[in-house]
Amino acid sequence: MSVGFFAVFDDIAMLLDDAAAMSKVAAKKTAAVLGDDLAVGAQKASGFSASRELPVLWAITKGSFKNKLIILPFAFLLSAYVPWIIVPILMIGGLYLAFEGAEKIYEYFVPHPNKKPKFDAQNTEAFLEYEAKKVKGAILTDFILSIEIIIIALNTVLLESLPIQIIVVTLIAVLATIGVYGFVALLVRMDDVGFKMIAYSNKKGIINTLGNILVQALPRVITFLTVVGTLAMLLVAGGIFVHHIEALHHFLQVLPNLLAELITGVVLGFIVLTFYNIINTLRKTTSE
Repeated sequence: MSVGFFAVFDDIAMLLDDAAAMSKVAAKKTAAVLGDDLAVGAQKASGFSASRELPVLWAITKGSFKNKLIILPFAFLLSAYVPWIIVPILMIGGLYLAFEGAEKIYEYFVPHPNKKPKFDAQNTEAFLEYEAKKVKGAILTDFILSIEIIIIALNTVLLESLPIQIIVVTLIAVLATIGVYGFVALLVRMDDVGFKMIAYSNKKGIINTLGNILVQALPRVITFLTVVGTLAMLLVAGGIFVHHIEALHHFLQVLPNLLAELITGVVLGFIVLTFYNIINTLRKTTSE
């Protein structure tokens, strides 16, 4: 009896060891998408008054958890009954990531006017409506990125047993939300901490200098994350197609892996962006 009892514990320990090892692999595979999720989260949660930044971020975080709760069961059902569909879903997500990356590059070289509305200080209703719309958009973006994160993690452990798949993918999903939005919370408060340091120091000494660095660093950090996130999206998207389409892999094998993935991501992204712009133009034409 005791032998069987300890055997169960041994099996559980082995399962957790395997899950931990596969979690490390899955975390590396999803790191690029997490970088983009971080950049998007930082952009969506910034630009509000200090009193509203954390409530907005908390609303987005709750939405992110709900997204994971919706996606995870469907992902496990697909893995159990139609595992062949995982790669096609991965490729569709890859096209979206490539499109997002290409759109950011396009908007950088062909800048659009700033559409952020200006509010009267007394018009709180309009401001709250704008805030809710921005939160809704952030949760929608998180939903799409969450699908990609979960599918990439699931694809990493697709050949493992179902219990390991559930442990690894769920762990990655939870850590993605906590890690990304926890770090974003620190980022969006960076300038507020800086202002408090400046006020405390009476604009003198090293504390004042550090405060000014924090205040000036926030927009630069967000810009840096945006650039890194864009490159990451293109690399992940390109990598999905290079590694799953054998003909493309052989065609680009003369190039270094990163360059091949980046070129593939950029080309696919601008193809999708071109079709997207054509469809938008046709819609505007027909509506007029």
